[in-house]
Amino acid sequence: MVVSTPPSPTQSLYPSEIFQWRGHSIRYTTYGIGDPVVLIHGFGASLDHWRNNISAIADQGYQVFALDLLGFGRSQKPALEYSMELWQELLLDFWAEHIQQPTVWVGNSIGALLALMLAAAAPEKTRGAALLNCAGGLNHRPEELPLPLRVVMGTFERVVNNRLVGPWLFDRVRQRNRIENTLKQVYGNRDAITPELLDLLYEPSCDAGAYEVFASIMSAPPGPKPTELLPKIQSSNIHLWGEADPWTPIKGADIYTDLAKAGDERIRFYSIAETGHCPHDERPEWVNERLVKWMKKDLS
Repeated sequence: MVVSTPPSPTQSLYPSEIFQWRGHSIRYTTYGIGDPVVLIHGFGASLDHWRNNISAIADQGYQVFALDLLGFGRSQKPALEYSMELWQELLLDFWAEHIQQPTVWVGNSIGALLALMLAAAAPEKTRGAALLNCAGGLNHRPEELPLPLRVVMGTFERVVNNRLVGPWLFDRVRQRNRIENTLKQVYGNRDAITPELLDLLYEPSCDAGAYEVFASIMSAPPGPKPTELLPKIQSSNIHLWGEADPWTPIKGADIYTDLAKAGDERIRFYSIAETGHCPHDERPEWVNERLVKWMKKDLS
């Protein structure tokens, strides 16, 4: 069943519809005609984070789909055990109902890890995968952190999940000024930090259930490692990496650049100077052009 999405304080640039999944409402949009491309946002974002990419890609002859993952944006925010695998199942079910042909999965951060997971798990549904500053997991694995930071993160997780203190802490974390300060840390191009961007990140955090989603994700398993997924991938994949990203430092891209240098024909890699964690929003023209060139050359 498809119904219209009610208006919100920040009106999307693209008309959106609802996909009913396991009793929950998932907002999505589709734009253009041609081979399918699915855009997958990162933690705390929504399909509107791709507002500067959707039409630019579609205008080059593609049908672009973008979703708000369950728990984010204007999709419902039920109290569940969230995981990378849950979102993978959502995307595969969406594909089965709305796409049903080999697709290019494009993601940022945890969305990029999801794109990698989909390419590995469903090669018959995949034309290619584009990863923008790919996360190594939904959360850090304890063994990957130095002991002091491991203690800090463990304490933070316990506080967030404390029903007396957690909601208060979440309310402080989600304030507009704190979101802006975080963006100034992770965006290499600060000119891209606009009131519109702050609105689309802040407003969903005011929805009922937003705290429960945040608390669940803070204690969720990290999901599969990219090194476990890459050997299973048959299709071409392109990696675009902002060099100034403190969250997923470019050193983490060595697993991809080493394969590319070794002559792995599946992999294309490009670093982006003066750009942080969200290249598609910080340098949309550059990213759009590079993605389209790759799709027309390597996936035709």
